[in-house]
Amino acid sequence: MTGGEESRLHTSVLVSPQSERRKHRKARKQAAAQVVTEQQRQRKAEAKARVQADRAERRATSYLPPAGDSGPAALRTPGRLRLPRHQDTSATLAGAYPFLAEGGLGSEGVFVGQDMYSGGSFVYDPWVLYARGLITAPNIVVAGIVGSGKSSLAKSLYTRSIPFGRRVYIPGDPKGEHSAVAEAVGGRAIILGHGLRNRLNPLDEGHRPSGLSDAEWASSVAARRRDLIGALAETVLDRVLTPLEHTAIDLALADTVRTADVPILPMVVDRILAPAAADNLDGRLAEDGRLVGHALRRLVAGDLQGLFDGPSTVRFDPSLPMISLDLSRVAENSTLISVLMTCSSAWMESALLDPEGGQRWVIYDEAWRLMSHPALLRRMDAQWRLARHYGIANMLLFHKLTDLDNVGDEGTAMRALAGSLLANAETRIIYRQESDQLGSTADMLGLTRTEQKLLPSLGTGQGLWRVKDHSYVTQHQLHPAELELFDTAGRMTGGVG
Repeated sequence: MTGGEESRLHTSVLVSPQSERRKHRKARKQAAAQVVTEQQRQRKAEAKARVQADRAERRATSYLPPAGDSGPAALRTPGRLRLPRHQDTSATLAGAYPFLAEGGLGSEGVFVGQDMYSGGSFVYDPWVLYARGLITAPNIVVAGIVGSGKSSLAKSLYTRSIPFGRRVYIPGDPKGEHSAVAEAVGGRAIILGHGLRNRLNPLDEGHRPSGLSDAEWASSVAARRRDLIGALAETVLDRVLTPLEHTAIDLALADTVRTADVPILPMVVDRILAPAAADNLDGRLAEDGRLVGHALRRLVAGDLQGLFDGPSTVRFDPSLPMISLDLSRVAENSTLISVLMTCSSAWMESALLDPEGGQRWVIYDEAWRLMSHPALLRRMDAQWRLARHYGIANMLLFHKLTDLDNVGDEGTAMRALAGSLLANAETRIIYRQESDQLGSTADMLGLTRTEQKLLPSLGTGQGLWRVKDHSYVTQHQLHPAELELFDTAGRMTGGVG
């Protein structure tokens, strides 16, 4: 091997491919470090330039001295500046501080009165609010002490709704306050009482809803009659019926319908006390239904004789704008009122449950009389739950919300039903309450401390409206003609409801 060949061999060994790759990696790292260093240097320079520019701007800006200008430029007088104190009404000062009260529920619906905080008109309509999605339950609860104006509010709401195509049903008017209103709006008030000619047969078929086949209609009528007689018996006996008593009622009713063109309560009572031989095979049916038969006999031969013991002398016309059953002639006993309400509710029920019957108000006045009777309470609860399906807005009037605590014992089914009526009413209207009712009312409705303190100071016709999550304080306003028609007791002044 020559010397040149040996030199080339040593050179190829010193510069290998592996050492070449290390050199490139090192070069790339150095280049990247230089780029990062240059970027940092550039950012520092830009930050320094901004700081210098800010300092230069502050030096060039002229500020007012802390003590103010001196000399004539100070605009000072030897004495202190004193402005006169200004006093004005909240209505005037509201122009300086607008938007402190929300705008109400809109302008579509029935005029109620004035929003006492915003000063604007207050309008309410459960069907409009339901269509807009603001409420999901169209039922209303109204509570207020005697003379606070709650009855006038109820009358205004339903009478002002009539021009919008709504109808009004009052299944029981214990004080007869709605009779004059019914006649004034072109409706009818049916007065029930001892010695009067008016009779209602609760076993009438009633108004037939559209769209039902003959078989469906017959089944509906049979079920309603059976439920009615059972509810009447439970109300008078003040207890739940036994299975044997239900059997006695079913067989007596079936035999009555089979043998009479127009079934009436006396026929059912007779068949319960003296059942047909074909139904009484073991000879014990009369004994099984004896208590029920004597309880129902009170309706046809006792203190309710002459009211529901014969064919109807009046006809229920669902096309009328308003129908009210005046029970003021028999208002001496709450049990009698409950029996009459149960019968009248069944009489109206077929029209109420007509899906094509339109939008209707159902008013339950003097609710404290009604809610102590389980059968009537269950019927009311069923109608409240189906209100949206049938286009019904139920209105329940109390003196105070604690009346709900008097329904049944704590933890009973009746107490739960009473509570569900309040839960299924997303509109709660609270008129003036006594001081001892504030805590319980606030707990039941979830009132704020401000709302709770407001209740005792409300004037006549002034109410706190809780419409789902919204609160309003309104002044109900009446037309002079309404005031004359509604205010039969003369407790209210002009223009106030």
